[in-house]
Amino acid sequence: MDRQQILKILHARIHINGHIIGACVGSGMTAKYAAMGGADMLLAVMAGKYRIMGRSSLASYFCYGNNNTSIMELGTRELLPVITGVPVLFGVFAQDPFVDIHKLLMRIKSNGFSGVTNFPTIALIDGQFREALDEDGNTFDKEVTMIGLAHQMGCFTVGFVTNLTEAMKMLAAGADVICVHLGLTRGGFLGAKNFMTITEAKNITDEIFSFCKQQRSDVITTIYQNMQCEGYIGGSTFDRIPTEKAILEATKSFKNGELNNASSDTEHTDYIQITKHYIEKNYMKEVRLEDIALVTHVSSSYLSTLFKKKTGTTFTNYLITFRIGQAKKLLKETDLTCKEVALNIG
Repeated sequence: MDRQQILKILHARIHINGHIIGACVGSGMTAKYAAMGGADMLLAVMAGKYRIMGRSSLASYFCYGNNNTSIMELGTRELLPVITGVPVLFGVFAQDPFVDIHKLLMRIKSNGFSGVTNFPTIALIDGQFREALDEDGNTFDKEVTMIGLAHQMGCFTVGFVTNLTEAMKMLAAGADVICVHLGLTRGGFLGAKNFMTITEAKNITDEIFSFCKQQRSDVITTIYQNMQCEGYIGGSTFDRIPTEKAILEATKSFKNGELNNASSDTEHTDYIQITKHYIEKNYMKEVRLEDIALVTHVSSSYLSTLFKKKTGTTFTNYLITFRIGQAKKLLKETDLTCKEVALNIG
């Protein structure tokens, strides 16, 4: 999928649903059911592969195998052949001393991946070991350079960060999504025993997201835990804790927006009812047929024609009529002025 197309769809879904969902996957089954559940993007990462093997996400930080080689095989053999309509991102280990990053990115793009992310990320390592890695040249800046190069090549990019300094670097590199990683997921048999509190996480994310939006209003802000933002990217949430049916239901529960049913099984979706329902819930805000069409995976011209055929009126006229109806109700039942009513109905 083209980067501009992905961004257009993601911003439309944020506008309508309020958020997007990304699932870190390690198998074709995980990817398939997460996509069916409405995931907006799939991240092929080594942590996901190890979770499917019954190991902790941290296994991706040890020398058990070559990250980039394994993810290339996972993506080309298990994910890309069964996934359509959802962007699949390649989790690049940027510190690999035996790989030419530019050539790797070219191969990633030519094989059909929609973009890249920096995972495993050195940002999750601290202490003396991190100092030793930095001294040896294995720095976070290598990940920033990789994201910047991918951006220049037209790839969609997700930058994992843990603090404001890292976010600033990823933002400058052109990352389309800034994802604040708040640590490993608790819960289940392999869940983290030590984890960040909600208060601690909120303090970190508020600082980072505020800066990001001040610098680039178009950047999408997500987290690797569940808090208020424009998106959520989960790993264990979607592949370790649930199994087949639960994967589908868990992804749907995180997706849980007004048009969640439109993101999956669209052949059975009543587009007209979805459109009407959305207008009823959001008439006081900007309502665009193009956004609803993107989320329901149909063209705006098709939805417009279908809407007029089924209702006998155009989408615009239906919206105006609905707003006028709400205005009449407010004028009759409240003491609001005409100007106040106008603002209240959009």
